[in-house]
Amino acid sequence: MAKRSNHYDVAFEQFLRLLRRPYVSVNETRRALCRDDSLKSMDFIVYSGRTQNLLVDVKGRRFPSGNGSHRWENWATQDDIDCLLKWQEVFGSGFRALLVFAYHVVATDHDAGLEPCHTIRDRTYAFFGVWADQYGDAMRQRSPRWDTVWLPAQPFARLRAPISEFL
Repeated sequence: MAKRSNHYDVAFEQFLRLLRRPYVSVNETRRALCRDDSLKSMDFIVYSGRTQNLLVDVKGRRFPSGNGSHRWENWATQDDIDCLLKWQEVFGSGFRALLVFAYHVVATDHDAGLEPCHTIRDRTYAFFGVWADQYGDAMRQRSPRWDTVWLPAQPFARLRAPISEFL
């Protein structure tokens, strides 16, 4: 297992190990050079038994976030999306880029829609995936200054699925 300081990445990696799902942990400390482009690395390459193999970028979020009124935070940077889609092109037809939203569940109620949850290292997580190309088609700009994008609640609810549907 790679040394990681981000508990969301660590939790997702532990989850893959628990499932005995083959994966490669990518060294994300450097940007890769691909042709003439400098690309942000994905976090994992995961071999799927259900779909094409996955090029995964993990996005860690608290659930709920802020004062509790924000439930499904799903922002990313424009660079995250652009680089994932470029990697999908480079790897070819056997691979598909996936954003994995790893929610650290700090409070919940019965109708939160977080099932299934997993406890890893005394923290509870829910993992949801969204295909990067579908996210890119539906995304909206969140902050021009930070170059972030997001999905409104309705499209995100329609596009996300529990990670088990991708593995």
